[in-house]
Amino acid sequence: METAATPLFKLGPLPVTNSMVTSWVVALALIIVIRFAVRRPKLIPTRAQAVVESLVQGILDLTTPIVGSKVAKPTFPLLVGLFTFILIQNWSGLFPGVGTIYMVDHKTGDWMELVRPGNADLNATLALALVAIAGWFYFIMRYAGPVFVLKDIFGNKADKKEVPAVLYYPLFAIFFLVGIIEVISILFRPISLSLRLFGNIFGGESLMHAMSGMQKWGLPAPFYLLELLIGFVQAFVFTLLVSVYIGLICNHGDEHDEAHEEAAH
Repeated sequence: METAATPLFKLGPLPVTNSMVTSWVVALALIIVIRFAVRRPKLIPTRAQAVVESLVQGILDLTTPIVGSKVAKPTFPLLVGLFTFILIQNWSGLFPGVGTIYMVDHKTGDWMELVRPGNADLNATLALALVAIAGWFYFIMRYAGPVFVLKDIFGNKADKKEVPAVLYYPLFAIFFLVGIIEVISILFRPISLSLRLFGNIFGGESLMHAMSGMQKWGLPAPFYLLELLIGFVQAFVFTLLVSVYIGLICNHGDEHDEAHEEAAH
């Protein structure tokens, strides 16, 4: 399996790769299937509607304690979208024909993959990470506010009533330096998110190719089960990390609001 995705054709100056085509097909299939499953929600749900509702409720119940009740519903479309899209993209490598159908490049005469899993391309996982971080930035600015965000990152976390003044004020410099380190870690989040997802999916695809090359039947079967598990875990971890990033800021906001309300009463 090649490290880089293969361009199939161009839309103007934009090369369209085999992984992009897979991503578009998966996205279209998700839209059609979910719209068909819940096109007319019923009081007594059908099996398809029950599956979608279980997925929705499960992710909402999981992320609400992490991101905070104030932003649980606003952030839900982003989180459920990321989880569902990444999960199906991860599993797309197990679909018949993905990674096994080849075509001849008429320019070079070499064989190339016609279909490649979307998340086995670093460009795709980086795009997902950038979307996730853009969503994170919007939600913390919208529901916590820039003043609270700056205070949370660079502010003095010590309690002025419990810490002597001789120690309290020098702590501002220490927490400011800690804040700079935190900003650097935030800047690296898209890189870590994208590389973690890409590495696991590309590694799994390479392993499947190697095992299938050794024996077509029997041997790859346990690895299919392993890839199902890895695909689920990676989608879960990606979504959970984005939830944690949002909750690190917005959940403090919930605590701040509750404390303010208690003080008012």
